[in-house]
Amino acid sequence: MAFLNQAANKVKVFLGMIKFEHTLFALPFAYTGLWLGERGWPRFHVFAGVTIAMVGMRTAAMSFNRLADHSLDSVNPRTSQWALPRGLLSRSAVWVVMMVSLLLYFLSSAMLNRLCFFLSPIPMIMIMIYPYLKRFTWFCHFFLGMILGVAPAAGWVASRGNLSPECWFLFGSVLFWVAGFDMIYALQDVSFDRSHGLKSFPAEFDLRPTLWLTRVLHLMTLTFLALLGWTAQLGLFYWAGLVLIILFLIREHWLVAREGLTKIQEAFFQMNVLVSGVLFLATCLDLAKPLAL
Repeated sequence: MAFLNQAANKVKVFLGMIKFEHTLFALPFAYTGLWLGERGWPRFHVFAGVTIAMVGMRTAAMSFNRLADHSLDSVNPRTSQWALPRGLLSRSAVWVVMMVSLLLYFLSSAMLNRLCFFLSPIPMIMIMIYPYLKRFTWFCHFFLGMILGVAPAAGWVASRGNLSPECWFLFGSVLFWVAGFDMIYALQDVSFDRSHGLKSFPAEFDLRPTLWLTRVLHLMTLTFLALLGWTAQLGLFYWAGLVLIILFLIREHWLVAREGLTKIQEAFFQMNVLVSGVLFLATCLDLAKPLAL
């Protein structure tokens, strides 16, 4: 029993380290791409494959991120109490979980279709590059957006096996959405980034230009989502969902502009979970087929 309790505690610590709950950002977007590709409820094996691939890739990405940033996390006041800096998990254990997660990701990709498997190394290479970009360029925010933008595009490819305009509109919407909210999140580390020579847009250009750029980026997100709705010929539920997303993004920017970092968790986590969740729900409702009586 003691062993089981210890193992369960290690799993809890690991999930906290990789912020497993942030999977709620990307997974609904992947499902949105999948539902659009299937024009409704997907085939079970495709749904399962996309889910396993997404969880596997994100777990691998966050594990590698924490390994690559271990030395920085140890001296950053905001992150020094995380699992690796405190020694609650060993680096070797995190490496093992990362490799198992990548194996699940590649196996799931191979089971989906040939194009998925052919493209599957690209996200892996990108997650290996990302943690080091902030040492050289503030373009890291956009690169993270590209990584997460693969999620909805991958959902579409898992279904259709092609790269159509809908796929690229999904990719663009997530790219600019993530780049924008990642810049908002980076406001917490401006002093640390500057003192350690790390590059982020807020550290390079300060608060006001950051807030203005994030507004432009999220306006581009809405533009891509509108193009998606028009191209995919979506209906009332989708457009009503887009209106809600506009309101959530407005509140996110209002919270940061008015309350600053004191409301960063609500602005960053709650509003963005609502954005991805509402988009998925609205798309599902729009594509729902009436049940036969």
